[in-house]
Amino acid sequence: MTRYVLTVDLRDDPATIAAYREHHRRVWPEVIASLRGVGVEQMDIHLLGRRLVMIVELREGADYRTAFASHAASNGRVAEWERLMRSLQEPAPDTPPGEWWARMEPVFSLNGNGRAPEPGTP
Repeated sequence: MTRYVLTVDLRDDPATIAAYREHHRRVWPEVIASLRGVGVEQMDIHLLGRRLVMIVELREGADYRTAFASHAASNGRVAEWERLMRSLQEPAPDTPPGEWWARMEPVFSLNGNGRAPEPGTP
């Protein structure tokens, strides 16, 4: 399994943050099925203020960019969800050009005896 940690910000508006929370209390079944179908084994999203951090684990060898592109194109209902979520978000500072969710750099791993794993490794 390959783990990625990504970040994005919600728009700086309490109503937007509340809407994002509410949508994620009832994620559409088509979205869940699509994520599983593209190889997402586990996904957790954490919120602090307006900063989101997503920890996603994919089947071994899967790349998150490819998986998420396939997910977004999987059906109209999923594309609608992704447009809705994007309307509530904005890239975090230091996000590379052309990216939306920015990949966070691993800097420490307790199970790696203090060494950070190479990016994109389990």
